[in-house]
Amino acid sequence: MKLPAPNAPSLFDRKSLAMHRARVRKDALFLHEAAIDEIKDRLSLVNKTFTAPAIVSPFADIWSDIIPDARIIRDDEVLDLQPGSHDLVIHAMALHWANDPVGQLIQCNRALKPDGLMLVICLGGETLHELRASLGQAEVEVTSGLSPRVAPMAELRDLGGLLQRAGFALPVADKLPLTAQYRDIWHLMRDLRAMGENNALTGRLKHPTHRAVFSKAQEIYCSHFPAPDGRLSATFELICLTGWSPDESQPKPLRPGSAQMRLAEALGTDEGKLPD
Repeated sequence: MKLPAPNAPSLFDRKSLAMHRARVRKDALFLHEAAIDEIKDRLSLVNKTFTAPAIVSPFADIWSDIIPDARIIRDDEVLDLQPGSHDLVIHAMALHWANDPVGQLIQCNRALKPDGLMLVICLGGETLHELRASLGQAEVEVTSGLSPRVAPMAELRDLGGLLQRAGFALPVADKLPLTAQYRDIWHLMRDLRAMGENNALTGRLKHPTHRAVFSKAQEIYCSHFPAPDGRLSATFELICLTGWSPDESQPKPLRPGSAQMRLAEALGTDEGKLPD
């Protein structure tokens, strides 16, 4: 796959993202721990032994233990994957930072052997919706403007569509909502920095934000999204995508009109005509 043209607009500043990730604290990566548990559960349901797995992840230390002998690949714009070399590819907690998510999935599909499995887990559109709303309203009220602060993340339906666009068979998309509680908005933002999920948007403000914006955002957050004990609730939505590299052995949908049994027979009921 070719790199984007030098003048092509990029949503994310990959250099800043790398700097953020370099300061990550392992004890703050609870989202990755939840993602690992989810991936393990899904793999346990697959009746297949994988002998050539690869994991695309910015945090090799966290993900290297999930599958013995898995090859860990950095989530660069061009992935270090060879065509047809793997029977399992896991794209782990990085797709929501990709400037070209479809391109990432296409590269993973090309790296799979026939009937190879692709598993993606990433953050979805409901993630930090409380923080996004509170900061947006606060900035409008305090500065009469609005700047990009929380990365826009794809919705479940959109991500499912990406699997089809990337050429995967038997695509499935579902989600796992998680809720965390924080003392205040500053506690939440410190935690985001500690897990490397803070603002890396190309269009972000390049100068410090006035404290009045955050103070107002704290007030709005407390008013609209309080937790029962007076803390703040923050939503993190994990989306899991599953797809298979096409192969002739996979089940195919029947042609319309080729059914050999009426629906009423399958349900054990009588068939009646609809009234005119």
